[in-house]
Amino acid sequence: MKPEVERAIAEIREAYRETTITFRQDGEGGADVILEEVDPGLVYRERVTWIGFRITFQYPYSDTYPHYVRGDLSRADGRSLGEGMSQNQNFEGRPAVQISRRSNHLDPRTQTALLKLQKVLAWLPSRA
Repeated sequence: MKPEVERAIAEIREAYRETTITFRQDGEGGADVILEEVDPGLVYRERVTWIGFRITFQYPYSDTYPHYVRGDLSRADGRSLGEGMSQNQNFEGRPAVQISRRSNHLDPRTQTALLKLQKVLAWLPSRA
């Protein structure tokens, strides 16, 4: 695993000390990362989900995209998950919903894997 990817995982571990974090090296210098217990927000029926994503060997010059959450995530109001979320996906052998939140103007000096994760987690409950 590349040192930049190792540092990114260490930053995520530091920021989410209360959460179980696992990773699997992808054999190319990157890693698949999963945080096991995060709150997706009151918009969703399920109050806990995992969230996962790949940090590729190109990091920090590549976006950590897409992110994935539990496959049975559903809105509390019964509406569809809506734009930016694709059901019936798979991540690391888990049924998943894919979250598409691409960073179009990536600045590798400021857009870290941790910051992107935090942006996605802030976006999830804002979908009222």
